[in-house]
Amino acid sequence: MRQVRFTQMADGTAAEYRHLAAVEADEIATYPDRVLQWLREMDEPGPYQVTRLQHSLQAATRARRAGEDDDYVFMALLHDVGDMIAPANHSQAAAAVIRPYVSERVHWICLQHGLFQGVYYFHHFGGDSNARDRFRDHKWYDDTVAFCADYDQASFDPDYPADSLESFEALLRTTFANPRTETI
Repeated sequence: MRQVRFTQMADGTAAEYRHLAAVEADEIATYPDRVLQWLREMDEPGPYQVTRLQHSLQAATRARRAGEDDDYVFMALLHDVGDMIAPANHSQAAAAVIRPYVSERVHWICLQHGLFQGVYYFHHFGGDSNARDRFRDHKWYDDTVAFCADYDQASFDPDYPADSLESFEALLRTTFANPRTETI
């Protein structure tokens, strides 16, 4: 691969930046493949009765079967993908992955779902199970409560008949091919 010559961005030429833009376009074109690989890597046994991939597939399947829109199903599938790159703040990492491709509402739900899930377990560690209530007046508070109740916390069932990853692949590829916001 051809490398640029500059060592400081301020010294880059228009030709070098055009080259970098072409490389980035190629990287963006293959991004769905990398995300699918992250999901596949989440199919490792762990402390739950299901793998993290199975959990994500259950959440997305439940959302799909409930008639949620494509943005929402996409988010449900990817809501925990941040575990692969930032386990200490997986919600924020997953929200960053999906941000250019989903509505503000769906992005906010993903961004906050980790905090909102705390209602089920923070108290077991001496934490505040109602920490999410600082957002009680937010317009998407109830939507995030519903995501956690209906799709996230309910999706650890080894007997739930979730749809396959392949059944979500077209949605994933179509969504990643159509950004809604600037990625810069």
